[in-house]
Amino acid sequence: MSDYAQGILILVCINLIAVLGICVLTGWTRLLSFGNAGFMSIGAYASALLTTKLGIPFIPAAFAGALAAAAVSFLLGSLTLKLKGDYFLITTLGFGESIRVLFEYIRPVTGGAQGLSGIPRYTTTLVACISALAALVLTVNFLYSRFGRSLEAVREEELAAAAAGINVPRYKKTAFVISAVFAGWAGALYAHNMMFLVPVMFNLPKSAELTITVVIGGMASVTGSVLGALVVTLLPEFLRDLSNYRMFFYGTAVVLIIMLRPSGLLGYTEFSPRKAARYLSDFIARKKAETARRQ
Repeated sequence: MSDYAQGILILVCINLIAVLGICVLTGWTRLLSFGNAGFMSIGAYASALLTTKLGIPFIPAAFAGALAAAAVSFLLGSLTLKLKGDYFLITTLGFGESIRVLFEYIRPVTGGAQGLSGIPRYTTTLVACISALAALVLTVNFLYSRFGRSLEAVREEELAAAAAGINVPRYKKTAFVISAVFAGWAGALYAHNMMFLVPVMFNLPKSAELTITVVIGGMASVTGSVLGALVVTLLPEFLRDLSNYRMFFYGTAVVLIIMLRPSGLLGYTEFSPRKAARYLSDFIARKKAETARRQ
């Protein structure tokens, strides 16, 4: 595999990890957040500073970055998860931009707008693929367990879930923290892949891109998140000459998805080889029946 192909594969894996966190939050609780790029930046800068300034090995530094994002999300969730709908969305948007500005102002630590350089490259293709696979396994175990069923109940009807004994605020906060952990994890991998960080890497368009990925793939579908990550990461490579219009294409794609398939490409379903084989056999049987009738 060429270096270029390996670089694209690493980016797909990193985006997938971050997107899976949004899938847990948005797909299973219907809480829209534009703060995931901020949590990515926390994980990226925390792990990068630990490896460059203190000489801590990559794996403990990556865990520390994810835990730092989790701690911040726990505090933010305690203050904001009582808000509803657009108010929560605006709060997370403001949080993401505040974190970006903060990293620009603490120049002695983060390098400010000039950036943090000298980050060792620990994110190899193997590390990225293992991390993405681990994130997939964890997400599936989360969502198809008792915890996931409780989140699904919260998504469908909060009042009924609360009446059934589900602690709605606690489950929402847990989903919010899980989303931040995945974002911080992805940020740590991103920092040690790019080997250079500037706060503008984690701006509002980055948060929008991650949310758009979930919308395109399917709001509550793990395989939809995988499909969305592939589409959103690979599309700019195919349209490299039109890279300045990337957000235009993303916006157009979202509008078309909302108009034609509001729940995303896979919606609330998961890809299954058994279902695919059954669909293919039914399709072949229908074609044979149509051919027989024509004869």
